This record gives sequence, structure tokens and C-alpha cells, in this order.
Amino acid sequence: MRISVIGTGYVGLVTGTCLAETGNEVICVDIDKAKVEKMRNGEVPIYEPHLDVLFERNIKANRLKFTTSLEAGLEHGEIIFLALPTPEDEDGSADLSYVLNVSEEIGKKIKTYKVIVDKSTVPVGTAEKVRRVIAKNASCEFDVVSNPEFLREGFAVDDFMKPERIVIGSSSERATALMQKLYSPFVRSGNPIIVMDEKSAELTKYAANSFLATKITFMNEIANYCEKVGADVDMVRIGMGSDSRIGKRFLFPGIGYGGSCFPKDVKALKKAGKDENYDFRILNSVIEVNSAQKTILLPKIEEYFKNDLKGKTIAVWGLAFKPETDDIREAPSIDMMEAMLKKGANLQVFDPEAMPNIQKRFGDKLNYADSMYAALDGADALLICTEWSIFRTPDYDKLKQLLKNPVVFDGRNLYNVNDMETEGFTYVSVGRKSVNL
Repeated sequence: MRISVIGTGYVGLVTGTCLAETGNEVICVDIDKAKVEKMRNGEVPIYEPHLDVLFERNIKANRLKFTTSLEAGLEHGEIIFLALPTPEDEDGSADLSYVLNVSEEIGKKIKTYKVIVDKSTVPVGTAEKVRRVIAKNASCEFDVVSNPEFLREGFAVDDFMKPERIVIGSSSERATALMQKLYSPFVRSGNPIIVMDEKSAELTKYAANSFLATKITFMNEIANYCEKVGADVDMVRIGMGSDSRIGKRFLFPGIGYGGSCFPKDVKALKKAGKDENYDFRILNSVIEVNSAQKTILLPKIEEYFKNDLKGKTIAVWGLAFKPETDDIREAPSIDMMEAMLKKGANLQVFDPEAMPNIQKRFGDKLNYADSMYAALDGADALLICTEWSIFRTPDYDKLKQLLKNPVVFDGRNLYNVNDMETEGFTYVSVGRKSVNL
């Protein structure tokens, strides 16, 4: 099939590349000329595991192409994916200007039947808005479909190639048939393609992300309570997770969630509710608790240093909002580092992938190490903000040798408390006992 993808961010690039991998002819459209030129030369503009292999293979096979021409993209594709930014507006709502502006151009330029697919995360009713905008100028038939993505950064390629489910929001049998044909290679093992109305599909994405954010936030509250009463959140988590009604995933406590989806989508659903005179009280609490959770370790760091961080050097491991990505949007590390810088601390930081993005934001305010151990050299303590695999089994002797004091503040509960006590560390984590304070 002939596919066009408008927008080459995380969602658009993964979508286009993975659809090319199953034999479709894909053109990706982006207004950034420099970015398009780099992609034409085989350079992947984002870090996403396994994407580079598929990207290179499909460019060589001439199934994956890139252009700055919207006209070329619209002429090529029988199915047009809109994978455009929907950034958070000042009031918390999703800004649809990119989607609607492109929709207006689509209405002016399409000459034959097209299926226009909202792949971006958009509020309920967006498909109707897109349909109206296109219809103002369109001289041919078209359909608008809502097809929300459920891709986890760091696992996006696997999630696309082996989806748990595919949601298609469509009131058109013609469009639905084309979408089912497109996705049939991805569900050969029997995972469902769920067809529903457009509004329900749009809300499914917001509801799913908001529920997961709520689950994480609930566990963070349980962790904070565990510290008050002397319980161990790891034991509580295991006990809860063994209940099939609850499940094991998204029960790991820490210093809050971040990224491009959860924070934005929770706020957008809250705002959408407000627009309909409905108060999402749970989401209000989720936002409030998560904001506070990002700096939950700061008072403990200050307590250790007798409320004086001025001149102290803190090593920071992990800057991305989660492992296996270079994305720093809403990363808890940013909140922690900004708070410590305000208090006069010096920060030596390391992340396997996110350093360039952090450097764009912080400039020379941070000292950037070229390895995890280089970040420790001469530091007064270590703070862990992201659970990269390389941090999970460190050389404890080297940690004690490089740090001025064997002190670790662990925002992701990477280490066993008893092991850290045996090794002679002062160790503070989330929802578990602190040792050697």
C-alpha cells in the first residue's frame, strides 16, 4: 500500500519506518529541510532502540523516502497519517494548531479519495474538527480515522511491530477496511484490531495514559507512607502485584513520571473535563502528587548535608525521563537539578543518551562526564534519577573510591537495601528504610 506520514517525531518516524518494514511504500513529510536531508542520508534523528536497523534497511530498499513537499506526500499516499505535535497549551489543553493547519492544506490539495488518520494524541472531537476543516475545500471524497498510538519510548519499534491491540476509530466501512488491511501483518498472532467510533478511540488513549499515571502516583503515595510507618514498599508492591486484578506493571515507586505523554495527557484530559463542566478530581491529585514527588529526595539530601548544599558536588546518574531514550521532556532529573543548583550545589552528570539534550537546556551550568564513573570523581554524593541498566550492578569498591563520602540517594530503588548496608554505604531510596544515616 502507499502510505504518507506527515511529521517525523517519535510517533511519525516509528510509524513510517515500521509500515515500510511490512512492504508498504512510505513517504514521510517534514517541514525541517535539514532534518529531511539527514534522514535521506540515513541519519536517524532520534534515539530509539532497533529503529536504526529498520530505517537503514527500508531506505536501501527504496520503501522509505523523505520530503519537505506536502503536495508530494498527499499525491503519494492512499492513507495519510497525521503524526504532528499537539503540545500543551497554557491552560493545559492540547494545542491542535499544527493538526488543523495541515488539515486545511490537505483539503485544498487532495484530488482523489484519501483516508486521513489522526495518529497524534488528540482530544475528543478532533476527528470531527479535522473533517470539517478538510471539507471546506475538498473536491473529492475522504474519510477521517482516529488511530491512537500506544508506543512506549525505548520500546516503540517492538510495540509497533507486535502490538497488544490496535484501535481504529471510524464510522466509514471503506476506511475501516483499508486500515484493517494495512494492519493485518501486525496482528497475525491474534491480537485484536478494535473498531469503535472516533470519539471513543480518541478518549481511549487519554484514559489509558491517565490510568497508568494514576497507578504510578498511587504507588508513590504508598511508598511515602511506607517510610512513615516502617513498611517496605518493595514487599507491598510484590504483594499487590501478585493479584491478577492489579498486575505487576507500573507499581515501581520513585521520583515521579515524566516524558512527552503522561504529563501532557493527564493535564489535557483534566482540561477537557473542565470544558464540559466535569471535574476529574483524581487527575487533579495525580498532577499535584507527581509534581511534589519529583523532588521528594531533596529534603533528605539537604538533611544529610546539614541544610547547606553550597559548594557541595553531587554526581547525577540518569537524565532522560526513563531508560532507553534520549527524551528529557518533564524528566524528574530536571526538577532535582534545578533545585540543587539554586541551593549552590555543583553537579557532575552522566546519561548514556540524553546528554546532548540536557546540554541544550542547561549549557555550562553542569559538568558533563564522559562515563558513569567519571561523574563520581570527587563528588560528595551520588543521586540516581533514571534506571538505566548500566547503573544496576556498579563496582561498589570503585564507587567508594571515587566518592568523597559513600553516599547514594536512589530515586529509582535500583539496589538492595541490605546489600548497600553491608557494603558500608549511606543509602536513601523511596519507600524503604534508609541505612547509615
